Amino acid sequence: MAKTNPITFIQQVRAEVSKVVWPTRREVLLTTVMVFIMAALTAAFFSLVDILIRSGLQGVLALFG
Repeated sequence: MAKTNPITFIQQVRAEVSKVVWPTRREVLLTTVMVFIMAALTAAFFSLVDILIRSGLQGVLALFG
């Protein structure tokens, strides 16, 4: 593995960092809102599935229990 001069390394790091495209405030806000919406929808879906499975099991246990 070749060793690099520290000055060259810092120059390379600065060149790579300058290529980074940072998101705008609006993009960050929209992405955050979408994450919260998807989390709420997922929670509602799994709550509904849980209620359906629970009531189904209670019905089966009431018949055979």
